[in-house]
Amino acid sequence: MKKILLISEKEKIKLLKNITETIPFIDFIGIEFDLRENELTARLPFKPTLIGNEMIKALHGGAIGSFLESVAIVQLAYHLNLNDYKELEKDDIQLPKTIDFTIDYILAGMPQISYAKARVNRSGKRYASVSVAAWQSEEEVPFAQAIGHFLVPQ
Repeated sequence: MKKILLISEKEKIKLLKNITETIPFIDFIGIEFDLRENELTARLPFKPTLIGNEMIKALHGGAIGSFLESVAIVQLAYHLNLNDYKELEKDDIQLPKTIDFTIDYILAGMPQISYAKARVNRSGKRYASVSVAAWQSEEEVPFAQAIGHFLVPQ
């Protein structure tokens, strides 16, 4: 039986903020998160420094991969802390550790805003599996997707 949590929207936003503030890379690359009804959507604004191939103006694969992995980690940390909620300060947040992360580059990422959503496929006491997809103009047309396996903090 799944427990019903009575957590205010304000507490959810604070939890998300505390999680993202524990990962300095999120601020460095400029990832923003939007929370609507427990669903996180990430947004990566375009910056010229994200270009990897100047000839076709495509996003760098490392930037795409980092974006996907960051979104997966934030989604999993949010999921874990929301399911076992207690008000945590930024210094109390423990993040999952990546075991492996496999990326499929489907299309070239163009020089425009990118979005991503992650889904927790499985979350146990020690291990979790998360899939994530990124798109630019239409959510149904991802330009990259990934699946990651993580150690759950104890």
